[in-house]
Amino acid sequence: MMSKKALPVFALVLMGGILGALSCRGSNENDTLTRQQQLLVGLGMIIEQRHYSPKQIDDQFSQKIFDEFLSSLDGEKNIFLQTDIAKLAVYKDQIDDEIHGRAAMKFYPTAIEIFQQRIAALKPLYHDILSKPFDFEKNQTFQPISDSLDYPADEAADKQAWFDRLKYRTLVAYNDLLSQKAKAKPTDSLSKKSDATLEKEARETVKSYYDRYFDKRFNPATFNATQQFSLFVNTITHEMDPHSDYMPPLDQREFNEEMSNRFYGIGAQLLEKNGAISIESVIAGGAAWKSKKINVGDIILKVATGDAPLVDLSGYEVTEAVKLIRGAKGSTVKLQIKKASDGTIETISLVREEVKLDQAAAKSLIINQNDNKIGYLSLPQFYADFQDDKGARSAVDVAKELKKLKESGIKGLIIDLRTNPGGSLADVNKMIGYFVKSGPAVQVKNRSDQSQQLMDNNDSDGVLYDGPMIVMVNEFSASASEIFAAAMQDYHRAIIVGSTSTYGKGTVQTQLPLGKPNANGMPEFGGLKLTVEKFYRINGGSTQLKGVSSDIVLPDLLESVKAREKDNPTALPWDKINPATYTIWQPAYNQDSVIARAKLRITQNPVFNAITQTNTWMDANENRPVSLNLKQYKADQEKIRKMFDKDDKGVQLKDPLSISIMPVDTKQYLENQDKTKVDFYKKWKTDVSKDVYIKETTQIMDDMISQQKYFASTATGQATQ
Repeated sequence: MMSKKALPVFALVLMGGILGALSCRGSNENDTLTRQQQLLVGLGMIIEQRHYSPKQIDDQFSQKIFDEFLSSLDGEKNIFLQTDIAKLAVYKDQIDDEIHGRAAMKFYPTAIEIFQQRIAALKPLYHDILSKPFDFEKNQTFQPISDSLDYPADEAADKQAWFDRLKYRTLVAYNDLLSQKAKAKPTDSLSKKSDATLEKEARETVKSYYDRYFDKRFNPATFNATQQFSLFVNTITHEMDPHSDYMPPLDQREFNEEMSNRFYGIGAQLLEKNGAISIESVIAGGAAWKSKKINVGDIILKVATGDAPLVDLSGYEVTEAVKLIRGAKGSTVKLQIKKASDGTIETISLVREEVKLDQAAAKSLIINQNDNKIGYLSLPQFYADFQDDKGARSAVDVAKELKKLKESGIKGLIIDLRTNPGGSLADVNKMIGYFVKSGPAVQVKNRSDQSQQLMDNNDSDGVLYDGPMIVMVNEFSASASEIFAAAMQDYHRAIIVGSTSTYGKGTVQTQLPLGKPNANGMPEFGGLKLTVEKFYRINGGSTQLKGVSSDIVLPDLLESVKAREKDNPTALPWDKINPATYTIWQPAYNQDSVIARAKLRITQNPVFNAITQTNTWMDANENRPVSLNLKQYKADQEKIRKMFDKDDKGVQLKDPLSISIMPVDTKQYLENQDKTKVDFYKKWKTDVSKDVYIKETTQIMDDMISQQKYFASTATGQATQ
């Protein structure tokens, strides 16, 4: 949840001297460390003075940062040795002094130096292990979960740990090849290969994986000083809470793009293939399309902004390459392209243009259920363009979708907020006013215990829809999604359907720009996204940790992922404040009756029963070691495969829902000259029609509509006795 408020004046006053000093410096290694420490001190000051509930930065805090930073570098404990940890232990209680500027910053650069030395030594180690066949007849097990493991005591222990890890990964690849061979036709070359040949190919596959992994993850071009420092600083911010983040300039721009639902680029979708960045599709009307010089399959070798030197994209992930290709509106980007047609290399200059992210925009359609038109509205994110008053706003787009659906004569409305991570507080506040009369939407409290009620911003739009309503959620519906679902539940305005509870993020963040704008229009030193408030339901309870509990629970495989707010050890606690004063909506149906009918139907649904059984099995086997005996491994995997195949097939309806597309959407999405948008919309429509969760939700809505019709007829004396 992002607050529209920002504190740029405070940030610039507090860090003005530091940022000014940094801007005048050069770029040698020692100077970079000096710049980083000065920035670290400034960030520490802001965090301590502005965070909602800052932890004391002392020796205890320092020890946590020590452990967490090493874990962020080596989460699987397959790189550092215990001797390395012992060497670094001298800094274990000094990191707080580094943050406060009382000591030079030594822990982070020393840890990085040792880390890079270990990385350099790993390639010959795993190459040597993978040069020899493995014996998969021994009764041996491997523990993939590394949280409880220790770092290897010495190089011999490290080699053994790598042997076990590589044997496990090779077994996975080998078993896959054996399964493919069993299904292959007698004429296929695969069917003629011996098991020994397949085992060798499996080892080659694992070797190639680790080569790519280390080359990409720790390539100096991508895991550079900026990325290393960002990783260290975010270890500190995340110890305060999981949602406070330091973002270097390119990451800051990427965040703004996600929030605004637009960016400035070349208008092409990229794909990483065999270590190269290639053009997967070209967006009609975009800069690449207009140039007539870039085609699907072309490889982007290098990129630069304006007259800057070209940057080689070898080893880059798509996400990292995208950051370099996108930039400020109207700026020039140079691309060195290898043509797919003839292999020639050409450098092309393009002016970055606006590209709208339609995939994340609000969309709607009509589900036909028992002669009832049910509106289905999908909102993947509460987006808002804070840089442009005329830019995309989720509240504005949702209002348009509601008006279209009402004009189409819907009898009920389903709003799908599954996996919606949240976004703009102002937009969710306004959206609540589309469904209830004027009243409180959410309560907010700052670090000084000052609280306020944010009203639903009911303006000229007024209540846009007053019929039966369901809100769909899951474990990854967070922040603004939870505010909306909680308000609808507290007002008795809608029935909440989905996972046992939503994510549980009840905090508000604000953005602090750090430094003057650079060539791409971003602050020179990036930005700080800082938790400054907590929000509360109008009934007084926080959504922090607990989330919003569904009125009707639909069993979901994501329940076993254990990735909610409550699963994060640095999450802020749950609490409550006084409830607001509000008037409960009086629905024209018996909510208890609808919920009871749905629960009975769900307990009799074989798909949901199978998912419940799978969740129970996954919980019981979460930390179970894996057998490295081929025969036992195959038996275990076959059992798991059958279980998940049953679940995967079950959630895809054999008889799709009947769906209608409104005429205006047919023109916008299906008759669009941009094939990428057409294909995306078609797939989205198909996914909706085959979703077993949406089917059950439409049945719940059908009950709500039927009861409403009954109550209406009873009120006019037309009920059948």
